[in-house]
Amino acid sequence: MTTIRAARTDDAEAIAAIYAHHVLHGTASFEEEPPTMLFWRDKLTAVLSKGWPFLVTELDGEVIGYAYATQFRDRPAYAHTCENSIYVHHQHLGKGIGRELLERLIGAARDAGFRQMIGVIGGGEPASVALHRTCGFGEAGRMRSVGFKFGQWLDTVYMQLSLIEKDLPNG
Repeated sequence: MTTIRAARTDDAEAIAAIYAHHVLHGTASFEEEPPTMLFWRDKLTAVLSKGWPFLVTELDGEVIGYAYATQFRDRPAYAHTCENSIYVHHQHLGKGIGRELLERLIGAARDAGFRQMIGVIGGGEPASVALHRTCGFGEAGRMRSVGFKFGQWLDTVYMQLSLIEKDLPNG
């Protein structure tokens, strides 16, 4: 059975390993070199210090996925809009872990004061687009051929979800 909990700085090594696999073998991230464990420790500290959500999923005490929300852009006008990031260990893909994480992250982001959540999906990854759509996100835009990785041009898909009930439904 999996459990979702708030991330801690001692999760940085597991998070770095999960992300490294996706950087080296996938197109969801346009990075080509995986960030270090120290980068992730600093990222965790920064996200948590602002009161923003950073969650991990554990299975038998092992971190097998993570998700976090950060302010979409640095400018003050974006203070109530967040961007999500979700990665699942490659051996646990397709088991509903991403959906559980995203659903929990949506509530945590709302509780942190965000009003809109943006998913920026590198490579236009069909599984990520489907995950976001299942959780109520609507496509907000597509930038075509903006990334080049593994010998191919890749799109970036923007998806958006209102975190407040009075906004119009996403579509």
